Amino acid sequence: MPIVRQSFVERNTSETQIRLALQLTEGEPGSLAGSCGIGFLDHMLRAVCVHGGMEIELTMKGDLEVDCHHSAEDLGIAFGQAFRQAAGDKASLCRYGESFVPMDESLARTVLDISGRPYLVFDCEWKNERVGELDLCMIREFFYAFSYSAGVTLHMALLYGENDHHKAEALFKSFARALNAASRLRTGGVLSTKGILC
Repeated sequence: MPIVRQSFVERNTSETQIRLALQLTEGEPGSLAGSCGIGFLDHMLRAVCVHGGMEIELTMKGDLEVDCHHSAEDLGIAFGQAFRQAAGDKASLCRYGESFVPMDESLARTVLDISGRPYLVFDCEWKNERVGELDLCMIREFFYAFSYSAGVTLHMALLYGENDHHKAEALFKSFARALNAASRLRTGGVLSTKGILC
């Protein structure tokens, strides 16, 4: 029987209302049910679920009449909190993950550490201001929010590419695959000379 790792986060502010249920699966494609209200970000989150082995149920309302900033950032916060809960005490995690993902002419790399120490290095330049209704500058903010809420050291780079849709998709998929690898369960002690991951 696979171990079920799941969590639920509810986050309500004057800018966004979010209910997010997360389940980490072992070796199975995941799926997204629900929407954040931003079509392209839903597309990216669905890719994270499928390639990261996660089931997410999302109910969300944001102040999109202002812009997409609060919704994208707060979704990253809620997702990070949910992942941190589902990952548990981290004692049996593989801890490190890396992935290169091509998307047509684009190639992205993600390397991460579920260390309890949040940090983001994000290296990507965009040609356009937005794809669909998502301001592309908010992709970095989404991953920054995830990193600090989840306690994950996260290094992401777009190595090359032309089409902004392809570049974003390569980044999200490489993130998903690296996170899936790092969050897999293993036997033995904690992977730390300190004896603890906090």
